[in-house]
Amino acid sequence: MPVEHKRAIMPDLRNALKELATKIGNPAWLSFVWFGMSAGISLIETPVKFTAPTITREIALDVGRVVFAALNKAEIIALILLLILVRISGRVRQLLAACLGVALIQIAQATWLLPVLSARAHQIVEGVDPGPSAAHGTYAVLQLLKLALLLYIGFRSMNSDTTAAEATRNR
Repeated sequence: MPVEHKRAIMPDLRNALKELATKIGNPAWLSFVWFGMSAGISLIETPVKFTAPTITREIALDVGRVVFAALNKAEIIALILLLILVRISGRVRQLLAACLGVALIQIAQATWLLPVLSARAHQIVEGVDPGPSAAHGTYAVLQLLKLALLLYIGFRSMNSDTTAAEATRNR
């Protein structure tokens, strides 16, 4: 390959790598992946599982307990990555309140609501009626709020990239 051709390719490669790094550093992709993961389990898989005619309520609750424990671990990792991406992307000012909201919800779900709901599911599986509780409704409302905040973070991050890209082109 002639040297001139290599020199012509190198700036394109550098620009492509720089653009890829910018996109990976944007919190939007992680917000949307996290949203899809949580919405898929919370809004689709969980309710549908209870409509399966061959699965008893006890089995559905036991499976749900395991699935939500795994989801919680994945969401904690996603939260840590999101906070890192927001920091390195330079969007702390515009996304701080939403990120704090997501973090507080995730911490409340992980340390308070999931243990309570897991214990209730375990009681039902063992044949004990735990009585009424507001924990499930509270979890659901917080989950919907978290999903809305993740969409906000994602779309707000995309708008910032669009504005930055337009400013670069207009130079």
